[in-house]
Amino acid sequence: MKYFYFLVCLLVLGTSANAQKFESSKSYIKFYSSAPMEDIEATNETVKSIIDLDKGEMVYSVKIKDFQFEKSLMQEHFNENYLESEKYPKSTFSGTIKGWNKQEGEQDVTVVGKLLIHGITKDVEILGKLNYSGDKVTVLAKFPVELKDYKVKIPKALFYNIAESVEVTVDFEYKKL
Repeated sequence: MKYFYFLVCLLVLGTSANAQKFESSKSYIKFYSSAPMEDIEATNETVKSIIDLDKGEMVYSVKIKDFQFEKSLMQEHFNENYLESEKYPKSTFSGTIKGWNKQEGEQDVTVVGKLLIHGITKDVEILGKLNYSGDKVTVLAKFPVELKDYKVKIPKALFYNIAESVEVTVDFEYKKL
């Protein structure tokens, strides 16, 4: 929850005349689970994020209930049985960008920070690409999330339907604040 408040503070402070603060304008998070019996994919396009290039900081907040699945039953089970979205309504991330040389163009970066999922916060290191072009910033990354690390329980009967590790893709476009 403290990361959500951090995001709110950045939004409020972001209205100052600092030219290096950007807010998400078109962003999504996708996760993909490949298991022997079936693949599961969901996307969320309601992600809120701020990036401060002067400080090299990035935060995002995503509502768990806003993930959309191809099958409504999958979405129901995801929210009620696995991520327990009533109890843990948001996932947040707060981190520092490493390896960005503050030049325009696309660069490989590493974001080191804290990822909150299912009430559990873990230190993570995510490799990705940052593209900066004056008024616009894009960030793209793919990384694995081990469900056991966040105490997401998979019933033994569904072991062949849900992978223990899911691939998460973040694709954020930012505009200047």
